[in-house]
Amino acid sequence: MSIARVVLTLALCGATAFAQAQGWSPSKNVEIIVGSAPGGSNDKTARAVERALVENKLVKTTISVLNKPGGGSSIAFTFVSQRPGDPHTLLVGTTALLTNHITGRSKIYHKDFTPIASLFNDYVVFVVNAQSDIKDGKDLVERLKTKPQSIAIGFATALGSHNHIAAGLLMKTIGGNVRDLKPVAYKGSSVAITNLLGGHIDLVTTAAGNAAGHVESGRLRVVGVAAPRRFGGALANVPTWKEQGVNLVYGGFRSIVGPKGLSADQVAFWENALRKASQTPKWQADLKKNYWSDDFLTGAEFAKELDETYAAMKSVLVDLGLSKQK
Repeated sequence: MSIARVVLTLALCGATAFAQAQGWSPSKNVEIIVGSAPGGSNDKTARAVERALVENKLVKTTISVLNKPGGGSSIAFTFVSQRPGDPHTLLVGTTALLTNHITGRSKIYHKDFTPIASLFNDYVVFVVNAQSDIKDGKDLVERLKTKPQSIAIGFATALGSHNHIAAGLLMKTIGGNVRDLKPVAYKGSSVAITNLLGGHIDLVTTAAGNAAGHVESGRLRVVGVAAPRRFGGALANVPTWKEQGVNLVYGGFRSIVGPKGLSADQVAFWENALRKASQTPKWQADLKKNYWSDDFLTGAEFAKELDETYAAMKSVLVDLGLSKQK
């Protein structure tokens, strides 16, 4: 073999070794699938992820957001589950990955996907009309204990949703019977809040960002925050449930999962890219603006949290009579 050929062979081997050391990276357009229509929290999450990855050059290919609403996100879940081993398809994972399976809406659940990263938690707040005689969390707890049917509780988007579960968890935590609750399901949190403003219901359980503007305008009052610590901004003066003697921490996670069958290299790439994205100033600004709590988790920790959350949700849904799982 000539010296030139030996040099060329060594160079090619070196390049191959370097490429292998770099691991996998996307080679074509990446689709982020959202199980709801444009404009909602899930869609905002997907577009925030897309911006952070592209603007910070954490992914060299293009990224597009594809909305597939319907069936309480079941259409999107089915779409992604039918692309096993495809690292160019990602899904915005929410509590619907768990509740849809528990309530029998879908046979597909979190174990049918590859967990990549939990991005943040959208902790639930308990909101009343500013004119309500329920002034704080203690007033609400007292009413739920003595006259639960006197409080019509509105939430999105269906019986058994994570906002419904929030009310059920509060009732369980204070020693009440969750079936004594008076739930009213709406198609969206904005509709529930409109009905609260109009005096048609007494309480809404929803994400903090949905209520903050109305609190700032003086039209609504948050009486309890199911977060581990207080929020800032318009909700800075609202105590957590723990501060009011109720051991309740609960929210709806937003995550990124992939189809089943992704390789370790592919998972590692997305974990690393999403971790870097979550540390950018723009991402941190989005968290603050939307009252999202930075609870970034990956790997085994994220998978464990999914299992634990599934068990906790199932427990409440069994008590509510809405579980189809034994």
